[in-house]
Amino acid sequence: MCLILIAYRCHPGLDLLVAANRDEFHDRPTAPLAFWDDAPQVLAGRDLQQGGTWLGVTRTGRFAALTNYRDPHRVRPDAPSRGQLVSDYLQGAEPARAYLAQLATQGDVYNGFNLLLGDATGLHYYSNRGGAPQTLPPGWYGLSNHLLNTPWPKVQRGLTLMQDALAQRPDPAPDDLLPALANRTLAPDDELPQTGVPLEWERWLSPIFIDAPGYGTRSSTVLLANEHGSARMVEITWADGERREFTLDGLPKCDGPQ
Repeated sequence: MCLILIAYRCHPGLDLLVAANRDEFHDRPTAPLAFWDDAPQVLAGRDLQQGGTWLGVTRTGRFAALTNYRDPHRVRPDAPSRGQLVSDYLQGAEPARAYLAQLATQGDVYNGFNLLLGDATGLHYYSNRGGAPQTLPPGWYGLSNHLLNTPWPKVQRGLTLMQDALAQRPDPAPDDLLPALANRTLAPDDELPQTGVPLEWERWLSPIFIDAPGYGTRSSTVLLANEHGSARMVEITWADGERREFTLDGLPKCDGPQ
C-alpha cells in the first residue's frame, strides 16, 4: 500500500473504517481480493511474485495492512519480503501485540516498512524506522510511505476528504469513500517531501491516486467493520475496472481502547 486512511472507533456504529490505495509497478503479478485457497480464513489480494499481501482481514477478526517506508538509499536487495509480514499474521493466531513485539526484535533485517495490525485487543502500529510498537487510541490516522500521521499532502488531503464524506453519512457505505481514493490532485512543489527520489518522481507520487510511467495505483480498497461484528470489504482493480465485494459476519467484537 502507499496510502492508508483510518477512522478507528471515532464514527458512530463503526469500529474500523479503512480506505486504502495500493501503488505498485504495473508488471508485478497480482491476484485480486479473494479468500485464499490455502488459507480459507484469509480475505486479501496477493502478490504473486513473493506470495505475501499488503492488506487483508480474516473470518476471525484479524486485520493487517502494510506500507513501505520510502528510503531508496537504504534499500537492501537481499532483504526478506515485507508482504510476508502481513500474510504471516493473517494466517496465524498470535495476538497482535505479541506479533509486533517479536517483530521489533528483528525489524532491521527488512527494508523500511509500516505495519498496522488489528484484533480483539485493538489497533496496533509498528515501523522499523520509527521506534517501539504502539497500541493506538481511537482516532483518525493516515499512513503513506513515511511514519504514521506524517503530514504529507496526500495524507492530509485524504483524511480531509474522508472526514467530509463521513460527516454527510451517519451510516456510510464503501461508495462514499471510493471517490476520495481516486483524487489525482498534485501537491505543489514547495509541499513535496524529500524522500531521496528525483523531483519528477516526487511530483508523480504526490497525489492520492498515482499515474506514473510503469507505476501507479493498482487497486483501491474500503473496509467497514461495525460494532455488531459485521464487515464489508470492497476492492476495485483499476487495470480492468473490476469491483469485488465481500461481507463477513460473526466477527469478535473489539475490546480495545474505547
